[in-house]
Amino acid sequence: MSILVGRKAPDFTTQAVKADGEIVDNFNFEEARNGRYAVVFFYPMDFTFVCPSEIIAMGHRTEKLRELGCEVVGVSIDSHWTHNAWRNTSVNEGGIGPVPFALAADMTRDISTAYGCLADSEDSYYPLGVSMRATFVIDRNGIVRHQVVNDEPLGRNMDDVVRLVEALQFFEENGQVCPAGWQSGDKGMTNTPDGVASYLADNADKL
Repeated sequence: MSILVGRKAPDFTTQAVKADGEIVDNFNFEEARNGRYAVVFFYPMDFTFVCPSEIIAMGHRTEKLRELGCEVVGVSIDSHWTHNAWRNTSVNEGGIGPVPFALAADMTRDISTAYGCLADSEDSYYPLGVSMRATFVIDRNGIVRHQVVNDEPLGRNMDDVVRLVEALQFFEENGQVCPAGWQSGDKGMTNTPDGVASYLADNADKL
């Protein structure tokens, strides 16, 4: 697992199913991002178990992320045809329905490899050769500002993805850092000894 935080997010061009259901052979991440923030999240496989709950949860938060100027892209090792079939399977039958973001195909494993999240350990719960549950938050300059990876049985909290985008934007706009548990509307912290002392004096008991 490589650490990409602080580095340029790898660009990629691949087959995908776009948010409107169009199937394309040349989906380019940088073109889709188009200078905006982005969330790229990987998941193991279509038509599985924890994965649809995560994808549907992300779909429910995509409108909010778009309001924040953030593009969302999901990636797995499946083909664009399998992505399309899963989108066209109803939620009541284990599908994901017409989720409002692109699903990119990584049949070559090149994208997962570039992002350092291809399962390659026999000691993991993951089958070898699938994408791990990895999430990357990318700023407007294309720099990775957050990454997290869960083991296969552990579903992600997609509300926290929104929180992290909001925290990044708060820092960019105000120059203050975001303490533990920071939520939109909370005060930030000035990153000086006096700023830390002032913040902790008011908030330590609530942390």
